[in-house]
Amino acid sequence: MNRFFEEYKKKLKTPEEIAKMIRSGDVCASPTAMGQPNAIVSAVADRARAGELKNVRHHSIIAVQPAPFTAPELNGSYDYVSWFTTPVARKSVQEGRSDYMPMNYSEMIQLWKERHLDVFYATAAPMDENGYFSFGLVASENVELMKMADRVFLQVNPRMPRVPGSNIAHISQVTAVCEAQAELDVLPEAQTTELDMKIGSLIAGQIPDGATVQFGIGGIPNAVGKCLDGKRDLGIHTELFTDSMVDLIQKGIVNNSRKRLNTGKSVAAFAWGSQRMYDFLRDNIAVEMHPVSYVNNPYTIGQIDDFVSINSCIEVDLLGQVCAESVGTRHFSGSGGQADFVRGCNMSEGGKSFIAIASTAKKGTLSKIKATLTPGAAVTTGKNDVDFIVTEYGIAKLRGKTAWERARALIEIAHPDFRDELRFQARKMNLMV
Repeated sequence: MNRFFEEYKKKLKTPEEIAKMIRSGDVCASPTAMGQPNAIVSAVADRARAGELKNVRHHSIIAVQPAPFTAPELNGSYDYVSWFTTPVARKSVQEGRSDYMPMNYSEMIQLWKERHLDVFYATAAPMDENGYFSFGLVASENVELMKMADRVFLQVNPRMPRVPGSNIAHISQVTAVCEAQAELDVLPEAQTTELDMKIGSLIAGQIPDGATVQFGIGGIPNAVGKCLDGKRDLGIHTELFTDSMVDLIQKGIVNNSRKRLNTGKSVAAFAWGSQRMYDFLRDNIAVEMHPVSYVNNPYTIGQIDDFVSINSCIEVDLLGQVCAESVGTRHFSGSGGQADFVRGCNMSEGGKSFIAIASTAKKGTLSKIKATLTPGAAVTTGKNDVDFIVTEYGIAKLRGKTAWERARALIEIAHPDFRDELRFQARKMNLMV
């Protein structure tokens, strides 16, 4: 047995033993999604439920099940701070039982430097013979938070694939480890509708050969991927690696040959999708996971020519203010990396950013293009940064346009049933004469 495995053996604990190393008042953080160490989190919750812990706060970008820190009975004992809210924690946040952090994803580590972190706990793939663990599917914040924390706990899961990149930890950096095999959280593939395909084809028509793309999860991003057949030499540099990207690589549409940075490599901060995708990423030297402070940094993005970013939103107003995270005052998700990529695309030579949105909601009774945002709505992407807005009725170029020009362009891609009312409101607001 080499010395690294000897050190591993000395640090090997059960999840329950690690939970006993958590103290009342501790600030804890885990990585995005699959990086959440479920066995440790559940053991900490058991201690809190038994009255052994108070005022422990768990921070993460995306929580997956189990998420006991959102349970009402653990309020004040084991609480949650969401840095991007998904359905797992949405009710808890909306009811005021969990807190949330407004931020752009690229600035996450900078914000943590202004706070104290007691514990970083995470899931990792098994250690290699040189003493290194891979954080696998998640690199977004791991390495930097690990360095900030007073104590570092790893949950080793052999189902976590080793993925190349800046997502490793050495046994010497770790306080304790436990072993817990578990299935990785998977996302059902979003079904693409006829409307999604219409919007997707409009965006795909704007993507030149050799472009580098970023898009996320959902019907419209999936539709964009399906509409890229025939494109050549595309690259991937994305916050989130998705199943649709696997298809693009396997078809030969993506080869990353023209990227100025990380040439030949698809780059992401984390991955979340199907088991098929996780198997594709395992030891795949054509894909690299890197910290979000690099991946989402607008200055990084701006160095890559012809960068195309595709994101979505909840609503947009006639000046081009984009809300992607709340319905009025009701918090729904978070800013994520949308503004990061929009700003980065503005710096990229030939760059374009698209905010894609269906023209209506609630079975056609509500326009998503509005004269003004719903009162209390959070502005995710400001009017000065927004570039293109896309609906099934077309593409509105807003960047470099006047307020009057923006209003006209947005009304032209709104649903026809709402255009007259929008024109009336625009004139009332002196946005159209």
